[in-house]
Amino acid sequence: MRRLFIIFALIFSTGRAFAQQTQPVIAFASDTQEPMWVEKLLLKSNHNQKATEMIFKDVNTLRPAGMFILGDVVSLGYKTKKWARIDSYLKQCTDDCIPVYATLGNHEVMLNAGRGTKNFQTRFPMYNPAGYTEVIDSVAVVLLNSNFAKMTTAQILAQDNWYSTTIKKLDADAAIKFVIVGCHHSPYTNSKIVKPSMEVRQNFLPAFINSKKCVLFLSGHSHNFERFNMQGKTFMVIGGGGGLHQPLYANAVTPDLSANYKPMFHYLEVRRNNDSLQLVSRQLNTDFKGFTDGAVFTVK
Repeated sequence: MRRLFIIFALIFSTGRAFAQQTQPVIAFASDTQEPMWVEKLLLKSNHNQKATEMIFKDVNTLRPAGMFILGDVVSLGYKTKKWARIDSYLKQCTDDCIPVYATLGNHEVMLNAGRGTKNFQTRFPMYNPAGYTEVIDSVAVVLLNSNFAKMTTAQILAQDNWYSTTIKKLDADAAIKFVIVGCHHSPYTNSKIVKPSMEVRQNFLPAFINSKKCVLFLSGHSHNFERFNMQGKTFMVIGGGGGLHQPLYANAVTPDLSANYKPMFHYLEVRRNNDSLQLVSRQLNTDFKGFTDGAVFTVK
């Protein structure tokens, strides 16, 4: 009888694990750019290009239903040659039937915003300057442009109006269970190199906070993993895609809920689990021999 019980327990646990694995995976990364020489004057490099290559390879093994890059895909968007490595990674994703979506970072519009944006849209033709949405397994991902200094007043207003209307529509759509909002600049970060974006707080957070379905706000720009809870909502910085690691303030005003979890290179794996989202931070091991599940979180 005991042996029969064990067999049934094994069948049940295996079936449950299989059910979790079959839930569509959504991958998020940010700041996959090759370090610039001027950045290396301030920050220490550590096989950064290799880390980016390994992140894309690990994502490919997951076969996600979609991959989202939150800006700074390359170091200088206007230079075509800077896209060579990323182009090869994107081609592999295409060959593996993995759609890749992205939004602009500051490096895409650096020095020559027009040419940088053109190069960006060549790789990501679904990108819309006023923001756009992709839905995967009842999870809506809203991507926004946070390069306010490079935008006209009319462009900012158009995005704000689209964003507000979109969040209301998603809240009213019974087919949507969760909404994830993403942009490049972080509304909250303790980085010593980049500051929190007041514009993101002012333009993007009110609709996010007031939404009943918005549960996760993702950003990069700060080359770290950071996690905050503000007004009952989860904010994560996932800028570990390959950029130079940035130091953090030890005694920051904004408390980091993941103060003891600081992988150098990482990306985020998201799965819907009924009435919650399971978030797994996939971290590159320090010996560069593979990835492990560094931290697991649940949001609802």
